[in-house]
Amino acid sequence: MTAQDVLLVYQEKLGELQSSLSQLRLPHTISVSVLTIAVCLFLTLGLFALRKEISVMWPSLPVPFAAVSARLLRRNHQKRSRLWRLKRFYERGVQRLTGTWARTGRTGEQFRDEHHVYSTDLHVLGEGSLYELLCVARTQIGQRGLANYLLRTPDLTETLRRQEAVSELSHRTDLRERIETLGESDYYEANQHTFDEFLNQPALAVPRLLRIVSLTTSIFFAGTVVAGFLSILPWRTVATYAGPVLAFHSAAGLIFRRRVNQMIEAVQPASVETTILREGLRLLEHERFQSPKLCELVEQVRNGAQAVRTLDLLLGALQHRDKDWFYGPSRWVLFGTQVCAAIDQWHRDHGSSLRKWLNAWAEFEALNALATYSYENPQNTFPAFLDNTCFEADGLGHPLLPHASCVANDVRLNQAAPFYIVSGSNMSGKSTLLRAVGLNAVLAFAGAPVRANRLQLSGLSVFASISVTDSLLTGKSKFLAEVDRLRQAIESREQGRPVLFLIDEILSGTNSRDRRIASEAVVRALLSKGAIGALSTHDLALTEITNSLPGVNVHMGSREGSDPLDFDYRLKTGVTQESNALVIARMAGVPV
Repeated sequence: MTAQDVLLVYQEKLGELQSSLSQLRLPHTISVSVLTIAVCLFLTLGLFALRKEISVMWPSLPVPFAAVSARLLRRNHQKRSRLWRLKRFYERGVQRLTGTWARTGRTGEQFRDEHHVYSTDLHVLGEGSLYELLCVARTQIGQRGLANYLLRTPDLTETLRRQEAVSELSHRTDLRERIETLGESDYYEANQHTFDEFLNQPALAVPRLLRIVSLTTSIFFAGTVVAGFLSILPWRTVATYAGPVLAFHSAAGLIFRRRVNQMIEAVQPASVETTILREGLRLLEHERFQSPKLCELVEQVRNGAQAVRTLDLLLGALQHRDKDWFYGPSRWVLFGTQVCAAIDQWHRDHGSSLRKWLNAWAEFEALNALATYSYENPQNTFPAFLDNTCFEADGLGHPLLPHASCVANDVRLNQAAPFYIVSGSNMSGKSTLLRAVGLNAVLAFAGAPVRANRLQLSGLSVFASISVTDSLLTGKSKFLAEVDRLRQAIESREQGRPVLFLIDEILSGTNSRDRRIASEAVVRALLSKGAIGALSTHDLALTEITNSLPGVNVHMGSREGSDPLDFDYRLKTGVTQESNALVIARMAGVPV
């Protein structure tokens, strides 16, 4: 299957969904019409019944029709909502396949860390970023999981487990559809922050004996009042029995009032977010997979859906506490305190498990996102991991570029040739090449296929200095910020992994002589730690570093014998002989 085949599948799906939506219009119109007629008939017959012109039984005749129509209307609405969400899902897929996806999806900006060693430089987060390309997560929990996969490098054993899981999920379009349609509408959400606040709430600390006594007295109070209404007991007797109970409930309510109100305020947001989590956990529980990673996630959420359903019911009950019809009775029977005590008990019983369920769901959605990318990019390949330090690729391309305009290059970084110095004129594609190397490394370690015909690499820690800027808030100049990033790369000891360094215009904030000396010192220090990588530069003096260190000079530029701005974006051996700064200046109207 090719990307064009996937595009045809998506377009066919869109046609089917549009047809299904069209078929729902007639049932929707009929249901609305019948419901409207039934309501009007009920009101008309009710008016005649009030005038005693007809029997009081007549207004009840249209009620069954109204009830059936309302039910059909609700089911129709739910089906329409599901179809619309699937339609948007496949429309977004078509955008990804046609290269028009930028600025249409989730950017992951909320996960940005300005101090991260490659996120900003490689454009992992933000508009038009790798995250936006990949993110099909239904919940904010899943969005966080995808960000963690892209920003944190696991050990190679975990990467291989993820690869296997992504490969298994790749063709599960049915599963992706079910994930996309979790909840009754798009407004149903599962926010990680909400659950974190719920889990971090202090205990209510209601004694178990008090819970048992208050439940018993509440049942006794309710039974006594009902007996009074049924004339089983005289109201004088009811008052005699109920008075001490009300006094006890009032005292207990006052004692726990502040803590109960704090808990209600903290847990109320979770009441609208447990539904989609419960549905997601139930979906995952009932799946059967082959890969160890997915089987492990299924095992982690075992019985989670039922437990979250219990929490959902408790939170739903708490929502009724302040309803007008229940406001007084809820206070008389200590309803809020008892429900909060039950939620607190649930927290003690399942709090640690809930964290595990949230993490499992986050990982599952991250794997599903990578699997979607794998399915939509069948020409991509899964990388192979070696013990020897290397990054060797055939036909390496930038993952964010459309296939039609993406120029692929071969890259060979290994112990024999540990670094490239990429020279070239402005706009020739040097920075794009560095980002292609870095982003494919990020994809590889996350467990996804990469845009390359073949990629072999070892366990590496990615460090990039491509778009480092100054900061007024921290008082750092661009030069100082870059030096700090280079220091981090040199001192890196992450899991004993060598560094893959990607540096654009190294130490450009100083004079050429000092820059040449300092750059060689930086490269020498990195190589002494076993690092590999690439540097791009306009300063041809830096190409002399390969005279004393085992690097390779390569360059990018225009097509042979053509316009200096007609770039082919091909990686060539040797040092560039081109310069187009004056041409660009003249294009901008500068007289040079």
